[in-house]
Amino acid sequence: MSGMFTSRRRSRFHAARVAFVAGATVAAVHAAPSRAAEATPPASGNASASALATPAATPCSATRPVPAFNRWQENWGALANPCVPRKPLDSLKYLPLSSSDPAWYLSLGANLRERFELNNTPLFGLGAARPDNWVIQRVEVHADAHLGEHVQAFFQLEDARPFGKDSVSTVDKNPLDVEQAFVAFVYGVGPGTFKARVGRQEMAFDLQRFVAVRDGPNVRQAFDALWADYEVGKWRFIGYLTQPVQYRDVDAFDDVSNGHLTFSGVRVERASVGPGDLSAYWSRYERDNARFLDASGNERRDVFDTRYAGKSAPWDWDVEAMLQTGHVGASTIGAWAFGALGGYTLAALPGTPRVGLQVDGASGDRHPGDGRVSTFNPLFPNGYYFALAGYTGYSNLIHVKPSLTFKLTPKLTLLTALGFQWRDTTADAVYGQGMATVPGTAGKGNRYTGMYAQVRADWLVSDNVALALEAVHFQVGDSLRSLGARNADYVGVEAKFGW
Repeated sequence: MSGMFTSRRRSRFHAARVAFVAGATVAAVHAAPSRAAEATPPASGNASASALATPAATPCSATRPVPAFNRWQENWGALANPCVPRKPLDSLKYLPLSSSDPAWYLSLGANLRERFELNNTPLFGLGAARPDNWVIQRVEVHADAHLGEHVQAFFQLEDARPFGKDSVSTVDKNPLDVEQAFVAFVYGVGPGTFKARVGRQEMAFDLQRFVAVRDGPNVRQAFDALWADYEVGKWRFIGYLTQPVQYRDVDAFDDVSNGHLTFSGVRVERASVGPGDLSAYWSRYERDNARFLDASGNERRDVFDTRYAGKSAPWDWDVEAMLQTGHVGASTIGAWAFGALGGYTLAALPGTPRVGLQVDGASGDRHPGDGRVSTFNPLFPNGYYFALAGYTGYSNLIHVKPSLTFKLTPKLTLLTALGFQWRDTTADAVYGQGMATVPGTAGKGNRYTGMYAQVRADWLVSDNVALALEAVHFQVGDSLRSLGARNADYVGVEAKFGW
């Protein structure tokens, strides 16, 4: 790694380090949603007149909220109840909009994320990118208006910037722009609840393998969308029509709805199927002028997905499979992928160690030139499902990863893991994040790509602050090494703050 710190780069690295230290004391506390992202009803009964008159000796029935992964799902109407503990600036977390109905209010909030990253061998040294280190910064501010019990309006701005990074893409940089701006409606219909959202919004399914808010990179993924769902008992039925946002990194407020890409479909969820939850969905993914190694043209892809996840102590699991059909230009599509996570927690031992195993697979194109595209399209992946390093993409892949996780304290978690990777077929390329192909790998070498060691520590400092450290070392296989590939190292140090 010594070559990474030449005199040519010291001044730039120093500036990036100063930017990181300035923000490294704060962090947003987020946990990825396990179900499809949903709108939560505005506050209702927590701030009733009777609650305001409750004697102090009576236990408080309201709970103070904390910053969530999806900020629009927070319910700061609880602050209308005087028994809820107060913190500084709470006057901005709950701004009453009505003197008679506490369910009318405005709440303001903000997120800040700073991350220092070092990557000494992007694409294993086979691409044009060179060893680099940098800081990425993401700042978000939002206003959340609850207009009674049934209507919510959410508006969020994002400013994402890299400092000292050589190769900058649209997932690294997005000057001040609208991240989310939507209106949500919630109403009881029959025995269930109807919910709808219209406008620019984020959405995520399940473990975010294939449809995610893309929280790993610097710029999160939003959709200009119409979302509707109906919840009754253990069932939930969802429909969505979307155009993903096309991010531009030149000027402020220059992002647009992508007229050349749509993603729409229907989904059904059933809770408590045995010890777990079951979900399935169909989506239509349409992209103009798509390019694959073996085909190009308009991509029309039908996506069929099912997932079953649950926990029955001491076991936990999450299994998902996806099938893709359709066509790219004149070529037909036939692709598949699966992901499986499982674990066994030894609750009686110090540190409550969890022994885990992750197995993933995604198809590659076995017969180039046969008029059939078998390379799996990972759609909208989260960017950190495998590791933050970005060495592994969800295409043409077989991945096996045993892990051991320790809960060192109630707020400090340590993960250690070894990942082993193969290609589904040597006829197709090795892929990194974002379907980036490792140059020169298609049709060459054997299936074994290599292995990596991963260590990650997460410290939940408080409800508002979190810190993380991740290190990855990737040892390339012999067939990649014969093409000139080199081992790779990644280090990420992250701080988040949520208010």
